[in-house]
Amino acid sequence: MKHGKKYTESVKAYDLTKVYEPAEAVEVVLETAKAKFDETVEMHVRLGVDPRQADQQVRGVLVLPNGTGKTKRVLVIAKGVKADQAAAAGADYVGAEELIAKIQNDNWFDFDVMITTPDMMGMVGRIGRVLGPKGLMPNPKSGTVTMDVEKAIKEVKAGKVEYRLDKTAIIHCPIGKKSFGKEKLVENFTALMDAIIKAKPAAAKGQYVKSVTIASTMGPGVKVTSKA
Repeated sequence: MKHGKKYTESVKAYDLTKVYEPAEAVEVVLETAKAKFDETVEMHVRLGVDPRQADQQVRGVLVLPNGTGKTKRVLVIAKGVKADQAAAAGADYVGAEELIAKIQNDNWFDFDVMITTPDMMGMVGRIGRVLGPKGLMPNPKSGTVTMDVEKAIKEVKAGKVEYRLDKTAIIHCPIGKKSFGKEKLVENFTALMDAIIKAKPAAAKGQYVKSVTIASTMGPGVKVTSKA
């Protein structure tokens, strides 16, 4: 893969082999984020677990102390009182059969998160094949299948993130934007890292956290120390 001039310059600006303390690592990421737009800062954590084993899954949600810097569009599938509550709580779209049909027939995906009440899951399940690959399928574990739609909407709008293992035992998760500055990014990093450590499966053996890297959208990865 050929990298651009700015990326190449960024790589030269720091020690690729060094493992930095979180605050130092964030400083390096901010210094190497050269793009003209407000880059997202992402965290990548490689874990010493086997993602093929059900008892070694690592997954959870948390509201980052300083949010993600991105306003998420929320779709709520609900009826009656719950639909009214969702609209009042600031959902971007609220509906039932008509929105399910719109997704199914028109390939409509102008939303980032889908929240639904448990009684509507039968209907939502019909389009699971298109929602699943896009990471949009509601799930009780992520708090998106719930009777408390107001709370779910507020958490998503406040900066709730879901972290989960991919097939290579790595968790990829945003921790904010370049414009947040060092202090807020370090706070978000620490909150997410603590959550991942607390989510360690009982079946996990040996070293749990293998490596931690943070990087901006267009910048190089910077290695971070881990206490786990």
